[in-house]
Formats: sequence, structure tokens, C-alpha cells
Amino acid sequence: MYVCSCFGITEEQVKQHADGGACTPRQIASACKAGTDCGGCVRRIQALLGRGECSRRELGEGRAAPAGAPAGAPAALGRTPEIRLSGAA
Repeated sequence: MYVCSCFGITEEQVKQHADGGACTPRQIASACKAGTDCGGCVRRIQALLGRGECSRRELGEGRAAPAGAPAGAPAALGRTPEIRLSGAA
């Protein structure tokens, strides 16, 4: 069954990418573009990813919290810096 009709990505393809280590919708998008056009499939991708265990999620456990963070704060995983274009409000 198709998950992303914009790019013709099936459930099986999403599962294969997840097995290959793509644990978030953003990582799936990087792997196959699913979820990058209309966005209508992102919730379905989230649901598919939520059903299985992801080996890469375990790598994030035990990471140190960022410097200056309160004690017990989780590490920031997968954060990307905010990009501002010059002249943008």
C-alpha cells in the first residue's frame, strides 16, 4: 500500500528504510523524499515507525545533556540549527 502518493513510496519501502536505521519521519524523508511534498503522509510514517524498535534510538541513550543544561535534562537529538536569511523579518 502506498504511504506517500507524491513520490510513490510504499509501506514496505518505509519499513526497509527504518530497518536501515531511519528512525524519524525526517530521516525517512532524507532517505526517500516521503513527506517532503504535501506532507499528508507524515502521520502515517510516524505510525509505521512507532510500531517497531529502532536500533538507532538506543544509540541516543546515555548521551550527555548539552553544556549548561539543568541536571537530568535529556540530550538534544537530531536538532538542527535555526537558519535565518538576511533581510528576513
